[in-house]
Amino acid sequence: MSAKFSLESDLELALELAAIADEITMARYLAQDLIVTTKPDNTPVTDADKATEEALRKHLATKRPTDGLVGEEFGNENKAAERYWVIDPIDGTKNFMRGVPTWATLIGLVERQSDGSEKVIVGAVSAPALSRRWYASSNNGAFAVLNNGAPRKISVSKVSEISSASIAYSDFQGWNERLAKFQNLISQCTRSRGYGDFWSHMLVAEGAVDIAAEPSLALWDMAALDVIVREAGGTFSNLNGETGPFGGNGISTNTLLHSTVMAALN
Repeated sequence: MSAKFSLESDLELALELAAIADEITMARYLAQDLIVTTKPDNTPVTDADKATEEALRKHLATKRPTDGLVGEEFGNENKAAERYWVIDPIDGTKNFMRGVPTWATLIGLVERQSDGSEKVIVGAVSAPALSRRWYASSNNGAFAVLNNGAPRKISVSKVSEISSASIAYSDFQGWNERLAKFQNLISQCTRSRGYGDFWSHMLVAEGAVDIAAEPSLALWDMAALDVIVREAGGTFSNLNGETGPFGGNGISTNTLLHSTVMAALN
């Protein structure tokens, strides 16, 4: 059994991890000697990705030795535990490599529920090159921090008509048989932008965008986003409408538009 920790202490730890990550990633961002290799799935990984995840794993081993861990770069440790942390050291590695500032460290904490289901209870998204951070914990709301200022409580928009909606996405890759439906959905919205990755979903949480959609994602891409969007009043699900970050893809909405988006894509 895992030791019992308060949500407050779990969130505090998530923010500690975010600060550790920021120090490492910003020291390597725009570095001329950045080391880039290719993983077996043909995606790039940098020395900054690896160093960040290693540092976060080391910190967690000290602070939460009984918790499990799922990381993008070094796999799973004790995922069968009652609780496990989910880490993407750099979401947006290609942006990081090219000097585009839209990348972030994603940190989530998943807890097994009494009915056997799993739920993300804490999430932190830290984008130091944008001078932004978002975080949330179950039933305590979602917050954004800009330029290390005071936390600001955030909430999704109240847009209820698809014709008035703003939609964000990464690109048209990975939509496969749903591509035509997705493009039709975009055409119904008043505004569309390819912000991509974590950024689209955090803009939904802030109420600046109403829909964010990604057709192919891993758990570490979504865990932190899920709880932040939910605590801001939004809905996070996969393309089939199953809520949570466990379905292989991700749709964030302001909740009011979720059924419309699901109908359009299915």
